[in-house]
Amino acid sequence: MSAMSPMYDPWEALLSRNSQGEIRLSSIEVTVTGRCNLRCEHCAVGDALTIKEERPDIGPLLRRLDQIDHLTTLSITGGEPSYDRELIESTVLPLLRYAKNRGCQTQINTNLTFDVDRYLLIAPFVDVMHISYNYLTPEDFAVLTFAGLRRRPAPKTAEALFQRLEANTRRLAEEGVFVSAESMISPRTQGRLTKIHRRLAELGVRRHEVHPLYPSDFARELPLLGLDDWRAEALALLDGRDPRVWILFGTFPFYPCSDDPRDRELLARIAREPGVTVRNDPDGRIRLNVNLLDGGIYVTDFADMGPIGNWHREPIRDAFERWRDQWRHTRFGCQCPHVGCLGPNVLVAEAYYPGVDFRRRRAPEESGWRGRYAISGVPVSGERESVMGEGNPAKIADGRLNIDSPALG
Repeated sequence: MSAMSPMYDPWEALLSRNSQGEIRLSSIEVTVTGRCNLRCEHCAVGDALTIKEERPDIGPLLRRLDQIDHLTTLSITGGEPSYDRELIESTVLPLLRYAKNRGCQTQINTNLTFDVDRYLLIAPFVDVMHISYNYLTPEDFAVLTFAGLRRRPAPKTAEALFQRLEANTRRLAEEGVFVSAESMISPRTQGRLTKIHRRLAELGVRRHEVHPLYPSDFARELPLLGLDDWRAEALALLDGRDPRVWILFGTFPFYPCSDDPRDRELLARIAREPGVTVRNDPDGRIRLNVNLLDGGIYVTDFADMGPIGNWHREPIRDAFERWRDQWRHTRFGCQCPHVGCLGPNVLVAEAYYPGVDFRRRRAPEESGWRGRYAISGVPVSGERESVMGEGNPAKIADGRLNIDSPALG
């Protein structure tokens, strides 16, 4: 198994091509709980969080995962997967052990605010310990992480959690754990992102993931930065970055098919910058989210997007094939593999490019961008054959993707 680095990102969708160049299901994200000790302002699953829940047997889900022949990555999310030790021992650890036995790379999405022993327990089975970090002070942490609560905890409580998050991050990094921290470019982080990046470097974080704010769930009404401001923030981060830290731009809102020279200049700068990458959005391309609690199969764990099936009633791969066949006919179902681009994230495209049909755009060879996994000699988007396959149209209504699925009921 190759070591994770800017040269090798196992969650990159273009690595999951078959011999015909077709993208295939190779990644699963499992929602193991709806409970969480925080209520973050930007949480894209906030309305799905719960206080009490049943603890399902994971055996049936493991049998469904057995049916995915080319599984290479598995992620665990919530809620907060480290919410209690029973959850870790009964669900998280068995899932991680299963994945490692299959030779998969693993990731867990956690807030690292519980006792460090919980994280040390799972660390031997985790390739990426993924956290969110959008703060510079305990006051920032309190404002952002308790925004969804009617009654805010005392300032000392927030400060203690913030200090534990930082202490746990540092300890895990010292133990050799690959800690990856995600920050959102938003009005909250505008003008502060480079300082956040530098702080993460001090804590030993190996990778800094940078994403837009997703306008979903708790974050549905939050203001977004315009593209001009977003571009400026990205450039400022590149200017002030610590070269020891890998920067990964995810669900990037700028594409090589853009006719704006500023977008092309930014992409060209990223292409020249050592240790900086842009990841194609894996959701719906190579990855689905499955919910252990209700059986739902989702394109993403964002609560705004409904299920496309239920793994209790059908194989996960069947839902993926149906989704893939329909996705191609949406305005987001584009790809320009000659520059290594598989098109936009749905939520980001709806927010920044309303009404734009990306299938009618094509990245020129001279765009200044050639992704690390660009494919030579593969057809591009529009009316040509797609690496996503063929099938029946999906429908866009009220900004949401609606899939008519026989598995729903």
